Amino acid sequence: MAGRGGVINGTWDGIIPREMIANPGKILRLASDMNWEDAKAPLHADIDVNKTCGVGPGMAFANAMLRNDPRRSRAIGLVPCAIGGSGIDEWSRGGRLYKRLVKRARVAVKSGGEIRAVLWFQGERDTINITDAESYKGKLQKLFIDLRDDLKSPLLPVIQVALASGEGPYIETVREAQLGIKLPNVMTVDAKGLQLQPDGLHLSTPAQVQVGEMLAHAILQSNCS
Repeated sequence: MAGRGGVINGTWDGIIPREMIANPGKILRLASDMNWEDAKAPLHADIDVNKTCGVGPGMAFANAMLRNDPRRSRAIGLVPCAIGGSGIDEWSRGGRLYKRLVKRARVAVKSGGEIRAVLWFQGERDTINITDAESYKGKLQKLFIDLRDDLKSPLLPVIQVALASGEGPYIETVREAQLGIKLPNVMTVDAKGLQLQPDGLHLSTPAQVQVGEMLAHAILQSNCS
């Protein structure tokens, strides 16, 4: 979700497609210091600080939502929380990444926002060994349930992305887990077949645009926007 679009050999090419341009005053992000600011790519630059961030799907998603409702009176607020290369165990309730996610979401609400959906794109690390891959579905489902509980929103829409690639040989096992989640208001868009970076793992910039627009389409089709 943090996005490595345009990152090759640890360097981002700086290319921002028109679908990801900033819209000052209309698309905001909650920065690492918990203050709102105008959003721009790389969306996770001060969040996923141990890796080089390029473009992810977030800005394409927000711009697609704006195109659907250009006269909307309130800004779209993005709350970036992703950490690249993290496994599902690191996002379990009580863990460091989970605690930070919940804290940032609560700050967003306290400062005037309303949480309308969670966008979830994770799992490449969990394809490395069979134990992680086979336990992924249960852990992912519990994460969604716990998050809804802690945010006091039992039917909070979750739109997840089914993997296009992975770090190990059990990609299809994790994909089956993702596609098999049957919780209410959990929707899945599929990244399989989208263009990858030369590393064969991360999505390219055009693919990140596609994922962002797919996420927006899923929300709009579900009337959760």
